[in-house]
Amino acid sequence: MISILQQQQYAVFVIIIIALIISLTFHEFAHAASAKYFGDDTAQRLGRLNINPIAHIDPIGLLMVVLVGFGYAKPVPTNPRNFNSKWAMPLIAAAGPAMNLLLAFITINVFVFGVNSGIAWFSEPGPEYFFKLLARINLLLMLFNLIPLGPLDGHYILGHFLPHNAAMKYHEYNSKYGHYAFLGLILLSIAGIPIFFALMNLSNTILPYLIIG
Repeated sequence: MISILQQQQYAVFVIIIIALIISLTFHEFAHAASAKYFGDDTAQRLGRLNINPIAHIDPIGLLMVVLVGFGYAKPVPTNPRNFNSKWAMPLIAAAGPAMNLLLAFITINVFVFGVNSGIAWFSEPGPEYFFKLLARINLLLMLFNLIPLGPLDGHYILGHFLPHNAAMKYHEYNSKYGHYAFLGLILLSIAGIPIFFALMNLSNTILPYLIIG
């Protein structure tokens, strides 16, 4: 992101930031909405059951995206004691990545429909770049958050499907070491080792399959 500013590509930088804010906002909203569905109104009472970016975007987390290419939004608070289903935890965790997949699906198909309908605006460089970028960012966020390490959604999902003893051990080790392992992956990636290159390739591979027709 810093390199984009150094190259004075200010419009591209703004488009990326807008796409990130949209993607992260809907991701966190999905967690809040699914928690409410499963009986926990903690997020709602704290003003998180909306699509207002101010409620979800963490300024420092967004700044980290600019500085190092990785960041975060405000985690949605939940109280498991309020859940009304044993499936609540993994489904609430999966709601964020599922929302990103839905956004990618809608975004790319709106773009393709606009182009196929002959609407000239969709064929202009700016809109084309934005729609394709927004779809790719959402797929990347989906895949990234499914990594079962540290605070990411994937560890809530994986833990639910492990045998009881294995799940207990997994949560214990993830609680102690998951954040460090996750941070290590990010630092290696910043250092130039393509740790997340496979996720970017996979998101580009998935995208064409989301197009209807």
